[in-house]
Amino acid sequence: MRLEKCWFCSSTVYPGHGIQFVRNDAKIFRFCRSKCHKNFKMKRNPRKVKWTKAYRRLHGKDMTQDATFEFERKRNRPERYDRNLAENTLKAIKKIDKVRSDRAASHIEKRLKVRKGKERREAQKELEQSIHLVKAPQVLRQDQSLTLPKIKVEVSQPKSEKNQAMEE
Repeated sequence: MRLEKCWFCSSTVYPGHGIQFVRNDAKIFRFCRSKCHKNFKMKRNPRKVKWTKAYRRLHGKDMTQDATFEFERKRNRPERYDRNLAENTLKAIKKIDKVRSDRAASHIEKRLKVRKGKERREAQKELEQSIHLVKAPQVLRQDQSLTLPKIKVEVSQPKSEKNQAMEE
Protein backbone atom coordinates (compact mmCIF):
# COMPACT_ATOMS: atom_id res chain seq x y z
CA MET A 1 0.00 0.00 0.00
CA ARG A 2 1.62 3.22 -1.16
CA LEU A 3 0.82 6.35 0.83
CA GLU A 4 1.40 9.57 -1.07
CA LYS A 5 1.74 13.12 0.23
CA CYS A 6 -0.59 15.91 -0.77
CA TRP A 7 1.28 18.46 -2.87
CA PHE A 8 -0.48 21.41 -1.24
CA CYS A 9 -0.89 20.62 2.46
CA SER A 10 1.55 17.68 2.89
CA SER A 11 -1.01 15.40 4.51
CA THR A 12 -1.21 11.70 3.68
CA VAL A 13 -3.21 10.60 0.63
CA TYR A 14 -4.44 7.02 0.99
CA PRO A 15 -5.09 4.77 -2.03
CA GLY A 16 -8.42 5.49 -3.68
CA HIS A 17 -8.66 8.93 -2.10
CA GLY A 18 -7.94 12.40 -3.36
CA ILE A 19 -7.35 13.85 -6.81
CA GLN A 20 -4.45 13.53 -9.24
CA PHE A 21 -3.60 16.36 -11.60
CA VAL A 22 -1.16 15.71 -14.45
CA ARG A 23 0.33 18.81 -16.04
CA ASN A 24 1.35 19.05 -19.73
CA ASP A 25 4.97 18.37 -18.84
CA ALA A 26 3.90 15.05 -17.19
CA LYS A 27 4.42 16.32 -13.63
CA ILE A 28 1.97 14.65 -11.27
CA PHE A 29 0.33 16.58 -8.45
CA ARG A 30 -1.61 14.64 -5.82
CA PHE A 31 -4.17 16.31 -3.58
CA CYS A 32 -5.84 14.88 -0.49
CA ARG A 33 -9.14 16.71 -0.98
CA SER A 34 -10.87 19.21 -3.23
CA LYS A 35 -9.91 22.08 -0.90
CA CYS A 36 -6.23 21.56 -1.75
CA HIS A 37 -6.98 21.08 -5.46
CA LYS A 38 -9.00 24.29 -5.63
CA ASN A 39 -6.29 26.27 -3.84
CA PHE A 40 -3.74 24.90 -6.31
CA LYS A 41 -5.94 25.94 -9.25
CA MET A 42 -6.24 29.42 -7.73
CA LYS A 43 -2.40 29.51 -7.78
CA ARG A 44 -2.14 30.03 -4.03
CA ASN A 45 1.21 29.56 -2.38
CA PRO A 46 1.09 26.85 0.32
CA ARG A 47 3.65 28.79 2.37
CA LYS A 48 1.17 31.68 2.70
CA VAL A 49 -1.93 29.64 3.56
CA LYS A 50 -2.07 29.27 7.34
CA TRP A 51 -3.45 25.73 7.61
CA THR A 52 -0.76 24.04 5.50
CA LYS A 53 2.28 22.19 6.79
CA ALA A 54 4.57 24.47 4.75
CA TYR A 55 3.23 27.59 6.53
CA ARG A 56 3.57 25.99 9.96
CA ARG A 57 7.16 24.95 9.30
CA LEU A 58 8.13 28.30 7.78
CA HIS A 59 6.77 30.25 10.76
CA GLY A 60 8.32 27.99 13.42
CA LYS A 61 5.11 26.35 14.57
CA ASP A 62 6.21 22.81 13.65
CA MET A 63 9.59 21.14 13.88
CA THR A 64 11.55 21.57 10.66
CA GLN A 65 14.84 19.77 11.18
CA ASP A 66 14.95 16.49 13.01
CA ALA A 67 16.79 13.23 12.34
CA THR A 68 13.53 11.28 12.64
CA PHE A 69 12.22 12.88 9.42
CA GLU A 70 14.92 11.01 7.49
CA PHE A 71 13.05 7.72 8.02
CA GLU A 72 9.90 9.12 6.43
CA ARG A 73 11.55 9.86 3.08
CA LYS A 74 10.44 7.96 0.00
CA ARG A 75 12.91 5.37 -1.27
CA ASN A 76 12.55 3.83 -4.72
CA ARG A 77 15.41 1.33 -4.39
CA PRO A 78 14.14 -2.26 -3.98
CA GLU A 79 15.84 -4.38 -1.33
CA ARG A 80 15.95 -8.12 -0.87
CA TYR A 81 13.64 -9.36 1.87
CA ASP A 82 15.37 -10.35 5.07
CA ARG A 83 13.28 -11.54 7.99
CA ASN A 84 15.70 -10.26 10.67
CA LEU A 85 15.97 -6.88 8.96
CA ALA A 86 12.17 -6.55 8.77
CA GLU A 87 11.85 -7.47 12.46
CA ASN A 88 14.52 -4.95 13.50
CA THR A 89 12.91 -2.30 11.30
CA LEU A 90 9.53 -2.77 13.00
CA LYS A 91 11.17 -2.42 16.42
CA ALA A 92 13.01 0.69 15.26
CA ILE A 93 9.82 2.26 13.92
CA LYS A 94 8.26 2.10 17.39
CA LYS A 95 11.32 3.74 18.96
CA ILE A 96 11.45 6.41 16.26
CA ASP A 97 7.76 7.26 16.79
CA LYS A 98 8.37 7.63 20.52
CA VAL A 99 11.42 9.85 19.96
CA ARG A 100 9.52 11.98 17.43
CA SER A 101 6.53 12.45 19.74
CA ASP A 102 8.82 13.39 22.67
CA ARG A 103 10.68 15.93 20.55
CA ALA A 104 7.43 17.38 19.24
CA ALA A 105 6.14 17.71 22.80
CA SER A 106 9.31 19.52 23.90
CA HIS A 107 9.05 21.82 20.86
CA ILE A 108 5.47 22.72 21.85
CA GLU A 109 6.54 23.30 25.48
CA LYS A 110 9.26 25.73 24.35
CA ARG A 111 6.75 27.68 22.25
CA LEU A 112 4.25 27.81 25.12
CA LYS A 113 6.91 28.87 27.62
CA VAL A 114 7.62 32.02 25.61
CA ARG A 115 3.90 32.78 25.42
CA LYS A 116 3.36 32.20 29.15
CA GLY A 117 6.20 34.58 30.02
CA LYS A 118 4.76 37.25 27.76
CA GLU A 119 1.27 36.81 29.26
CA ARG A 120 2.72 37.00 32.77
CA ARG A 121 4.53 40.27 32.01
CA GLU A 122 1.36 41.76 30.47
CA ALA A 123 -0.72 40.69 33.48
CA GLN A 124 1.82 42.20 35.88
CA LYS A 125 1.84 45.46 33.93
CA GLU A 126 -1.97 45.60 33.92
CA LEU A 127 -2.04 44.90 37.64
CA GLU A 128 0.43 47.70 38.34
CA GLN A 129 -1.64 50.13 36.29
CA SER A 130 -4.95 49.23 37.90
CA ILE A 131 -4.00 48.26 41.46
CA HIS A 132 -6.73 50.58 42.76
CA LEU A 133 -9.32 48.16 41.38
CA VAL A 134 -7.82 45.25 43.33
CA LYS A 135 -7.05 46.99 46.64
CA ALA A 136 -9.30 49.46 48.38
CA PRO A 137 -8.13 53.11 48.28
CA GLN A 138 -7.93 53.21 52.10
CA VAL A 139 -5.44 50.34 52.14
CA LEU A 140 -3.37 52.05 49.46
CA ARG A 141 -3.20 55.22 51.59
CA GLN A 142 -2.08 53.27 54.65
CA ASP A 143 0.53 51.08 52.93
CA GLN A 144 2.61 53.19 50.54
CA SER A 145 4.54 50.16 49.23
CA LEU A 146 1.52 49.13 47.16
CA THR A 147 1.44 52.37 45.18
CA LEU A 148 3.70 53.23 42.32
CA PRO A 149 6.03 56.20 42.73
CA LYS A 150 4.51 59.31 41.24
CA ILE A 151 6.54 61.14 38.67
CA LYS A 152 6.01 64.86 38.23
CA VAL A 153 6.45 66.21 34.77
CA GLU A 154 6.47 69.92 34.10
CA VAL A 155 4.93 70.91 30.82
CA SER A 156 5.68 74.36 29.54
CA GLN A 157 3.64 75.80 26.73
CA PRO A 158 4.71 78.91 24.89
CA LYS A 159 2.00 81.53 25.16
CA SER A 160 0.86 82.95 21.89
CA GLU A 161 -0.50 86.47 21.44
CA LYS A 162 -4.09 85.25 21.18
CA ASN A 163 -3.87 83.38 24.51
CA GLN A 164 -2.40 86.42 26.28
CA ALA A 165 -5.13 88.68 24.92
CA MET A 166 -7.82 86.26 26.10
CA GLU A 167 -6.34 86.02 29.62
CA GLU A 168 -6.42 89.82 30.03
